[in-house]
Amino acid sequence: MDRVEKLASQNAVVIFSKSSCCMCHAIKRLFYDQGVSPAIYELDQDSRGKDIESVLMRLGCKPSVPAVFIGGQFVGSANSIMTLQVNGSLQKLLKDAGALWL
Repeated sequence: MDRVEKLASQNAVVIFSKSSCCMCHAIKRLFYDQGVSPAIYELDQDSRGKDIESVLMRLGCKPSVPAVFIGGQFVGSANSIMTLQVNGSLQKLLKDAGALWL
């Protein structure tokens, strides 16, 4: 848990992902298209990826990826992020976290 919290707090936006996950790709693209440069941690390429994945699942992220943290806080997985994008709340979260300057 400490490792996830530490990684999540080091950047305005952090995404835990797997390189072969299509939803992870879509969420990363969503952030890139808005001009946000998230820190990406590919769990399938990390020697401790399985441990991180277990922590993410305990946080309520099912499936475990993508898991998005904004401003050091767990925001959710793909469904949560897409909901925030559709209802217009995502940009405010990103601005508040310092990830956007618009």
